[in-house]
Amino acid sequence: MQTYDIAILGGGIAGLSLAYFLGADRSVVVLEREENLGYHSTGRSAAEFVLRYNSPEVCKLAAISRDFFDRPPEGFTDVPLLVPRGGLMIANAEKLERFEAHFAAERTKADNLTRLSVEESLVMVPILDPAYVAGVYHDPEFWDIEVESLLQGYVKGARRAGVDIRQKAGVMSARDDGRHWLLDTEGETIAARIVVNATGGWADPTAALFGIAPIGVVPHRRTAILVDLPDGVDARTMPEINELDDEFYIKPDAGRLLVSPADETPCEPGDVQPEEIDVAWAAHHLETATTMEVRRIAKSWAGMRSFAPDRLPVIGPASDHPRFFWLAGQGGYGILSSPALGALAASLLTGSDQPEVFARQGLAPTTFSPRRF
Repeated sequence: MQTYDIAILGGGIAGLSLAYFLGADRSVVVLEREENLGYHSTGRSAAEFVLRYNSPEVCKLAAISRDFFDRPPEGFTDVPLLVPRGGLMIANAEKLERFEAHFAAERTKADNLTRLSVEESLVMVPILDPAYVAGVYHDPEFWDIEVESLLQGYVKGARRAGVDIRQKAGVMSARDDGRHWLLDTEGETIAARIVVNATGGWADPTAALFGIAPIGVVPHRRTAILVDLPDGVDARTMPEINELDDEFYIKPDAGRLLVSPADETPCEPGDVQPEEIDVAWAAHHLETATTMEVRRIAKSWAGMRSFAPDRLPVIGPASDHPRFFWLAGQGGYGILSSPALGALAASLLTGSDQPEVFARQGLAPTTFSPRRF
């Protein structure tokens, strides 16, 4: 039976970023139940990087992560991790008064936002419907995240440091002998002093498997569709489009348009699939805000966004067992925040100094402790 200091359950962006930052400081194994890494949430993300529009805590995590994305360690990747995209915030005539108040408030935080006329917005996005769009501003600080390059950078770096990454190795049962967790996987039994719960939508059921009290992490389904652009419209230069009240968003993706109704429907953890009503809403929003007619949907899918009750990540040892460590509840921000949260979790697990940038951002690591519940 092989013995490790730390077993990370879950081979998505959370578990693999932690494995990367732990490096050679401890003996580490990553146990992923699926055949492919990053299969559920990581591989189905819209993959945007923004510094605003989320909760204050998530915005601070984005700011902390920014340096890693801009200047990844040598050998991490051969391509830029962030690709400039820019974004438009739009609103219809019924919401124009609130849109103006929103724009004024955002301008106090960032002076690079530009209020656009409808005609100027059509130059940027010719498919917008001038009959729908009444308020528009442009924010240059939207980027596409190269998710696969980021994920593979974590994987390659972790493996170079000696981390054992196993696929099709879900934990079937677990028991504590007082010094180690004994984990019965699909192939063998593994011993680990500390177990990290990085199982995303399965975080609470995983805790139950270990006899740990749940903390209320609930997975939510989010839907997206891909449609073809009209001839002559270049997706490469088109910004992302976000509706004022987050009713939908539209962004270029691989030469097509990705459209989401921004749904967040509580669901059971699993290989979630899109519901017909959500696919229909995505198409409806696209046809309402633009001059496009959706005649064919090239692809539709759904992914999970898992939230704790206060919608903040949960990072730290369980209140009822010091050798069970939570790394869960990243919501829809796990990729964006992975450099910050991976480094923070690694420091907590190894007892090393916490990253100084957290103090500079005024973000106490205890903000994310499971003891808050």
